Amino acid sequence: MENLSAQQDSKIMAPKEWALTIFLASLPIIGFILVLVWAFDSTTDLQKKNWAKGSLLLMLIYFILAMLFLFLFGGLALFAGLSS
Repeated sequence: MENLSAQQDSKIMAPKEWALTIFLASLPIIGFILVLVWAFDSTTDLQKKNWAKGSLLLMLIYFILAMLFLFLFGGLALFAGLSS
């Protein structure tokens, strides 16, 4: 078990692999699905898996912030429109 973990940790992704990974992750719908697969698949490299989990966390934070701004400023605009 320890040897398998050591073998997974010893493989370092090349810059070409990172460039391809980031390019594929930036595709609109397919990229999100790939990031989900990379984050939760047991056969994915540990580096890519951790990167995908971090990317999903950032996506969640950005989504929450976007919804807060939408409701805050959208609500203010709606309130201003109703009061005039």
